[in-house]
Amino acid sequence: MLRYLLTALPVIMLCMVLQASFAARSLRYYARFREARHGQSQWLDTMMLSVVMLLTLVGNFIQMAIWAALFLLLDQFDDFRTALYHSSVNFVTLGYGDIVMDERWRLLGPLEGANGILMFGVSTAVMTAAVADVIRFNMRRHRDIASSGDSNP
Repeated sequence: MLRYLLTALPVIMLCMVLQASFAARSLRYYARFREARHGQSQWLDTMMLSVVMLLTLVGNFIQMAIWAALFLLLDQFDDFRTALYHSSVNFVTLGYGDIVMDERWRLLGPLEGANGILMFGVSTAVMTAAVADVIRFNMRRHRDIASSGDSNP
């Protein structure tokens, strides 16, 4: 069991650092764009949220590719495409089982699954933070519009 942990730990740590980096970049992009916008457009909100979602998804895809590269380094698959497919199935915890690794390395699959579910949790938290901010921003804007309308004679 120690062999699996020692093999997987650097990849898990790399995935965590990448996910934190993508999350921070996504939220930084979102905050910068939100502060710079002058119009009050629902399309802008949708575009901002879509970019945040795309960045977190790209981060997850990169992590799947890193796990696939590990599987290739361990000589578990002949080509990157198959390794990426297997990695994706593990990362998103589908668990098809149509392609399995050698018994020697098979426990890496559940470790990747645990890593993947944590990383999708981070992605969900980033999206939730961005959506909550859009809701707060629009509620404040509507409240300000309503209060400015009340003060007119």
